[in-house]
Amino acid sequence: MVTRIEQLKRDLFAKTREISLERALLYTESHKQTEGEPIIIRRAKATANILNKVNISIRDGELIAGNRTIKPRSGIISPEMDPYWILKELDDFPTRPQDRFNISEEDKQIYLNELYPYWQKRSMKDFINKEIPSIVKDAESKAIFSINQTDKGQGHIIIDYPRLLENGIDNLIIQLSNLVKEHPDNHFYLAAKIVLEASQLHILRYADLAEDMAKNSQNVERKKELEKISAISRNIAHHKPTDFYEACQLFWYINIILQYESNASSISLGRFDQYMWPFYQLSLAKGEDPAFLKTLLASLWIKCNDIVLLRSTSSARYFAGFPSGYTILLGGLNTIGHSAVNNLSTLCLNAYQEVCLPQPNLGVRVNELIDPQFLQKTAETIRLGTGIPQIFNDEVIVPAFLNRGVSLEDARDYSVVGCVELSIPGRTYGLHDIAMFNLLKVMEITLYENEHNPNVTYESLFEQIKANIRYYVKLMIDGSNICDLGHRNWAPVPFLSSFVLDCIEKGKDITEGGARYNFSGVQGIGIANLSDSLFALKGVVFDEKRVSFKQLLQVLKSNFNGEEGQKLRARLINRFSKYGNDIDEVDNISVELLREYCKEVEKYSNPRNGHFVPGSYTVSAHVPLGAVVGATPDGRYSGEQLADGGLSPMLGQDMKGPTAVLKSVSKLDNYLLSNGTLLNVKFTPSTLENDSGLHKLANFLQAFSKLKLQHIQFNVVNAETLKAAQQRPQDYAGLVVRVAGYSAFFVELSKEIQDDIIRRTAHQL
Repeated sequence: MVTRIEQLKRDLFAKTREISLERALLYTESHKQTEGEPIIIRRAKATANILNKVNISIRDGELIAGNRTIKPRSGIISPEMDPYWILKELDDFPTRPQDRFNISEEDKQIYLNELYPYWQKRSMKDFINKEIPSIVKDAESKAIFSINQTDKGQGHIIIDYPRLLENGIDNLIIQLSNLVKEHPDNHFYLAAKIVLEASQLHILRYADLAEDMAKNSQNVERKKELEKISAISRNIAHHKPTDFYEACQLFWYINIILQYESNASSISLGRFDQYMWPFYQLSLAKGEDPAFLKTLLASLWIKCNDIVLLRSTSSARYFAGFPSGYTILLGGLNTIGHSAVNNLSTLCLNAYQEVCLPQPNLGVRVNELIDPQFLQKTAETIRLGTGIPQIFNDEVIVPAFLNRGVSLEDARDYSVVGCVELSIPGRTYGLHDIAMFNLLKVMEITLYENEHNPNVTYESLFEQIKANIRYYVKLMIDGSNICDLGHRNWAPVPFLSSFVLDCIEKGKDITEGGARYNFSGVQGIGIANLSDSLFALKGVVFDEKRVSFKQLLQVLKSNFNGEEGQKLRARLINRFSKYGNDIDEVDNISVELLREYCKEVEKYSNPRNGHFVPGSYTVSAHVPLGAVVGATPDGRYSGEQLADGGLSPMLGQDMKGPTAVLKSVSKLDNYLLSNGTLLNVKFTPSTLENDSGLHKLANFLQAFSKLKLQHIQFNVVNAETLKAAQQRPQDYAGLVVRVAGYSAFFVELSKEIQDDIIRRTAHQL
């Protein structure tokens, strides 16, 4: 007999993904009616129009109601952000290399005749393109850096879930109504009130739907379930939840509404086991069956996989496999520094073991106080091979936030948005993924700037790379701040902002600086290839004097062509040490240059009176960013990918085992990388077999914690399995793997990313 959870999983993936224009049409309908009103009011009314009119459904067997689209896993568009890429790709969605969607001919015509003509020259993208200086555009066109978040609403944030769950919607509306009366000229308060009232009505629409479905149901058990959904929805539309079921249902409704408002990635879920723990206890006290509560939680985990993001072809290469960013961290510390692990922490992992899907993107916070049994449960879940949970280290992340001026209590409450981006839940608008900086491209530019310099030295090259990092970081900051202003002027999010401290107190949207902490996060990518290249260049040109600097550049230009080129490439790869093997001489190059990048980034401020903070993670950008860099002195071919992850060694170069990798990464100044880092490690399944394998993995995690690394994640799979999945994707539809800071279905990834995962070194313990 197929279980409820298995049937919900099957139904979710039964049909091909489609594109829905419903949100775009309803948003546009309202926008046409509000010309001349303040943008934040227009946004609020447009969101309310969606909530009032969008088609809703409760699917067969669902215990948790709330769907962004009638059809599962549909992509939605937001032409108010950027109508141009959608126009360009209308015919390509079903056949593009990554993240495919079907779109009907009727919807194509609606877009061409209704949506595009209206949003052309009215979008956020138009503002950003007009304002970004040509010098920034030129640097971006050379792929020195990329400015992200120019075509969609801004997510990468965690709302204050306790504010929602501990107050209830009626109380929040009363608070905002009073503020509107006290501050009649404050558009933020009015906008937040408009959407909150519409949210209440939206939830009541589901109550009515469930009631009608129950009346028409011939199945006695399903009739009771629908009546329960209706009763719960009517209560939580007004009052705070009274148990775990009600809390989960309100939690999901609000997440759907947040998606309607901004259609953004990584509106993440924070420390679920902390804010949901009181409601779980209430259900147990009522005598609820723990098995039912686990089924309820597994149902919620399945719902997290219903939201997929429709990205442009270019963006999908950077964020391949639909990473929607429903990220949760479990465990960690409480505000007084004690272990925060509870029974719900374990239940979250147990429910995930039943589901084994890419979302939610679970992570576990480790520290010296972690409960050994919970650490063992964590290792057991990692062994399943889906790449979940990922691991974060309180011993370095809490001090990293203190270094950024975050209070001790807030720092202990950190969580993660998106993939690995560090954030303080309910208090931070961090623009965590606003830009990516290609460190290896900076090196390449520096090398060729010196092609005809007869007096070039290794020391002069090293210093010029530093100078170029400083120069291009400034340009990246300029572009990022214009994007920041674009969101303020074109895409405020009053509903989301009403659940972020201290927006209510300040009377400001997050895009205006309403949040308590206002960071802008930018990633430095390519540090492993950069250090490997410079170490090999120093050795072969300046120490051994085997070739001249100019001769080396000629070989690189030829992409190691010919017998001599291949001989030199073999030498560069095999005769010079590589980052990731605990060899100070090469690791310290990474230490110095990544620190240079970090210290330069943190000098700058953003329009919200916050500061820029550095990180080092790639998502799947190591593939497209490598595609724009020619052959390099580490032996890497022109266009070949960069090292994956962010702090991971280059493919095949971590030859001294996983502990040596940890030691290399531990030498970096991880306290500076407060926007997040990413380290991928791949284990063979055999190394984690039996209790002894779990014990070894638990010990490895403890070593990771003591060495003061921020993050680590695992793929536990054989290359042979992945190769078979490439050949027979129909037989491996459910195979989930770790891509970067997220997991995805292997067969939904492009071949270039599949090949990258296959080629990662598989270690043993």
